[in-house]
Amino acid sequence: MSLREKFEQIYTRAADRKGGEAALESLLSTPLSAEALTAIADDRWLAAFTQKVFQSGMSWKVVRQKWDGFESVFFGFDIEKLLLVPNEMWERKATDPAIIRHLGKVMTIPDNAYMIHRAAKEHGSFAAMVAAWPSDDIIGLWHYLKRKGKRLGGNTGPYTLRVMGKDTFILSQDVEAYLRSTGIIDGGRDTQRSLSAAQAAFNDWQQESGRPLCQISQIIAFSGGDNRI
Repeated sequence: MSLREKFEQIYTRAADRKGGEAALESLLSTPLSAEALTAIADDRWLAAFTQKVFQSGMSWKVVRQKWDGFESVFFGFDIEKLLLVPNEMWERKATDPAIIRHLGKVMTIPDNAYMIHRAAKEHGSFAAMVAAWPSDDIIGLWHYLKRKGKRLGGNTGPYTLRVMGKDTFILSQDVEAYLRSTGIIDGGRDTQRSLSAAQAAFNDWQQESGRPLCQISQIIAFSGGDNRI
């Protein structure tokens, strides 16, 4: 049984925990407009996906420190150039000391480059597809990234979307805990049933509040738990 609260109740609790409404508002993200999202070059999307893949299970600081090396070794993540790289060269690139040497993660780059290339052929650019994707089915975009891309399931894809400015909620530990405590989800986090229930709840809160999904997600996280947004 769902014990879903009105968004106003969640917001009031989050504001109380963060020192007032002004303090809470200062912590919230603002997504990019569709126009601004569409202007992002596809090579930046591939770079962002790659960075998040490498940050998964690794020190984010180390990945950031090595990032100039990644940009150099992988041609600035130029999609067309990377699609021409033969398999044996990928294996050599994976041993380059300028990057973090991890063959499995390096091999996500050609797969995700191809995903972006296919989307660009269909929609004009990968960014155009992302920008046009409706927020009331953001889990559909998550599913697209997981199915068409490589290692973009779980929170990797959603976190990349958030970083790039696409409006999305995140099933962080705090948000997931809240959804479970209120009975909105009760099964596996990544099952279609749980994702659909989470999407429906966020859609309702968005209609109530007029806020973007990312802010609703953050406010829920701030309303309890350890604030892993």
